[in-house]
This record gives sequence, C-alpha cells and structure tokens, in this order.
Amino acid sequence: MRNGRSRSCSKAEVINTRRNTYFTFTLVFLFLFFSDFSGMVESSVGVNWGTLSTHRIAPHLVVDLLKVNKIQKVKLFDTDPTSLRALMGSGIQVMVGIPNELLAALASSVVNSDLWIKRSVSMFVGKGKVDIRYIAVGNEPFLKSYQTRFQSLVVPAMLNLQQSLSKVNLGSYIKLVVPCNADAYESTLPSQGTFRPDLTEIMTQLVSFLNSNGSPFVVNIYPFLSLYQSSDFPQDYAFFDGSSHPVVDGGNIYYNAFDGNYDTLVAALNKIGYNQIPIVVGEVGWPTDGAFPANLTAAMNFNQGLLKHVLSNKGTPLRPGIPPMDVYLFALFDEMQKSILPGNFERHWGIFSFDGQAKYDLNLGLGNGKLKNARDVNYMPSRWCVAHPAKDISHAVNHIKMACDAADCTTLLNGGSCNSIGDKGNVSYAFNSYYQLNKQSSESCDFDGLGMITFLDPSVDDCRFLVGIGDDSSSSSSSKSILAHFWFVIMCAYIVFRIL
Repeated sequence: MRNGRSRSCSKAEVINTRRNTYFTFTLVFLFLFFSDFSGMVESSVGVNWGTLSTHRIAPHLVVDLLKVNKIQKVKLFDTDPTSLRALMGSGIQVMVGIPNELLAALASSVVNSDLWIKRSVSMFVGKGKVDIRYIAVGNEPFLKSYQTRFQSLVVPAMLNLQQSLSKVNLGSYIKLVVPCNADAYESTLPSQGTFRPDLTEIMTQLVSFLNSNGSPFVVNIYPFLSLYQSSDFPQDYAFFDGSSHPVVDGGNIYYNAFDGNYDTLVAALNKIGYNQIPIVVGEVGWPTDGAFPANLTAAMNFNQGLLKHVLSNKGTPLRPGIPPMDVYLFALFDEMQKSILPGNFERHWGIFSFDGQAKYDLNLGLGNGKLKNARDVNYMPSRWCVAHPAKDISHAVNHIKMACDAADCTTLLNGGSCNSIGDKGNVSYAFNSYYQLNKQSSESCDFDGLGMITFLDPSVDDCRFLVGIGDDSSSSSSSKSILAHFWFVIMCAYIVFRIL
C-alpha cells in the first residue's frame, strides 16, 4: 500500500519477486551451510593441554595464550573444573577426557554415567559457557602394556554415556570418541593394515558405534617413538622433507612415517567395513629434550613439516584430499610430573615451556605468524640455588637423589640439554630444581650447607636453570579435581553395591 491506495501486481512482477526471494534464500542457505561446516572442508589444528606439572600457569592465562595464538581447538585429559571455567565464553572447541580408572564405574551402571555427565559436562555446557564437542572415553585404553585391563569396559561405558548425554539433550551435539594408540593396528605395508587379532571384535563394535553416532576415529601417531625405539628406522623417514628410504606399497610410495601409519589405520578400518569414517589425530608431536633424537631443531622441523602437510589438504595415498585431516599437537606445555618409564623425553613434548614461552619459531598456519608467548605470567623472584663454590660436593650424592626424586632432573641425563655442564653444574641444577619446586624457601636450599642462593643466572647455553611460577589457584584446583574424582569413584562403588 502506498499513498493510502492499494495496487495490483503484474504476473511478471510476481515472478521477479519470487525469483529475488529464492535467490536471497539460496545465498543465505549457502552462507549458513559453509559457515557451519567450514571445519569439514579444511583441515584444522588443535593442541593437547596437559597439567601434570610442578609449575602451572593459571588456567585463565592458558586460555589467553590459546586465543592470542588463534588456537580454536583444545584437548584435555580430564574435566578439571578450573580449566573448564577458564574456557567459558572463549569460543574454543573442547575435547574433555575420562581417565581409564573411571571406565569400570561408568561401564557398570547408567546411574553412574548420569552422575558423571551431570557433574563433569552438562553443568559447564550452554550459551556463553564451554563449547564441549567431544568426550574422550579413556586414554589409549587398548594399549598393549595394559594387558586387556580396560578392553572390555570401553564399549559398555560408551553405551551408558550416550544414554546419559541423550537424557540432557546433548546426545547429538557432543560426540564420544576413544583415543587409540597406533599399536591397536599392525602391518608390514600400509595397504595390509589390520587391527590386532585380540582387538578385531571390540574394534568392530567400537567403530560401528562411532559411525552410527557421527563420531570420528581418534588415533595417536608418534613417528618419534618409531625412531627412538628402533636403530634400523631411517631418520629422514620420520620427517616430511622426503626420504632416501621410501616405502613402496604397490602403486603408492610413502616418503614419511606419518602417512604410512595413518594409511595403515585406513586399511584396517576398510577391512572391517568402515572405509569412510572420519579420522582425527588426537596426539602427534616431537619432544625437545631428554633423548638424542629429541631437540629443538628436530621438533621444529617435524612440527612445521607436519602442519604444512596437514593444512595443504592433500591427504594421504589412501585418503587423498577430502576428508580433511584434523590434528591435535602434543603438547601445549612441558609436563614435569609425567612418568618417565617410556623415556626421559616424556616431560618435554611442549611447543611451549612450562611457563608458556615459545621454544622455537613455529607457525601454526592459523594466520597468526610465529608463536606468541604467554602474557602476565607470575614468576617468583629471579634467584637460584646453586652448589656453594667453596664446599666439597663429593658428598652431595644423597642430596641430588632426594632433589631429583621430587623435582625434574631429566635434562641432566644422556641426550639432555644439560648433560654436559659438569659435576658442579649437575649439583647446582638439581639443587635449583628442588628450590624452585619448594617456592624458593630458604630451607630448601640448605642441603647441609652445600647450597647457596644466588641472584646471578647460572644457565649455560641451552641449559636453562628455571625460575618457578608464583602462587595461583591452579595447584589447589588440581587437588580439588583429584579429590572430586576420588569421591566420584567412591560414590559409584556405593551405587553399584546397592544395585547388586
């Protein structure tokens, strides 16, 4: 209506209006489609955020570090409430983890899984809260070294958890996954890949569940370990610059171990009838210390080569191009409380040191250039504990053992960056590690008079004598998280007892 009078439309005008409306609707639909599913078109990069460290920067500073480096995906190994609260409103997509020790309780009863989902997931999810996309059910539960301890628990736990997610209307949004070590499958050539005989039936059940719920298969791939564990493994095959020892598999040629390992999994999945299921690499990386193949140069070359390879979207010989390859780098930080049973390098996987300082000039390919350091880290004063220069250190053996049993001294061992600083340097490093662990208390630098506090940095070349991080809420939150898991297990045991 115009000027108070109505006017009839011609047939041509009606057709044009409909065309314009249809065209507009189409544009809006395409925009929304490609906005919502852009992550499915291109590969993406996330990081693993582990917290097994004696020196932890506050979780809100970690989230700031992720954001300043434009990292939009993070994988956790638990549901630490302080970490999750720090991630609220960040827009970062999160994978939370369930420790293997909780699988028995979750597999035994839906009541237990309801309780876990309520306590660890649903209370953190919602508008402006944490964008939890995945729940990792266990961490490498099929590992050979576990000797079937967790094998029979995984699928029942997932079935219960799926029911619990559906009850709170999260069943279609949050996907359940199981991070698997590459030892779950085997082969001499990628195209001949199969799951281990003891896992074939379980893997068929698991992958069927993943496929029916739209979940990816998550695998951890470590070419470093292949090189570290075998003297016959060609060193250049572990990297992405081409190899003088390529693997020829029919018409396919593999120039790096990552592609060969990935395609071995592809072949194993094909053999049980799931050749299209998406694959996410949950862990991949290279350590910087603690072993001869572990150093800054090698880590830089591997990770930069990996990112260039993944973000090219070229795929692998058995999966060229689309579907994309999503990877989570291992790891964000060094973790000085990790077990060193696999090797001393276990505490040195971080692309950042424990205090959020970039170890090398890595470009994540996220449009942000080289890594940016953590901001506003609260350090303790710049002082160190060293061996007293006027004292005889020949009697310091027991003190060194005590210090290194409590703190981390792995850089002093073979292949470590501090391995060549001499006897006095070794004593000083051990003393300082213990001193910083104990928040620079003067008593922790006594060592029967063999220690001395100095304000001169004793670091030598690449051997860094650390200064600890000041008090914050991270250590107390970790204790609360552990206590919460303890009470959860006790409660589950009580519920199972009542049911039986």
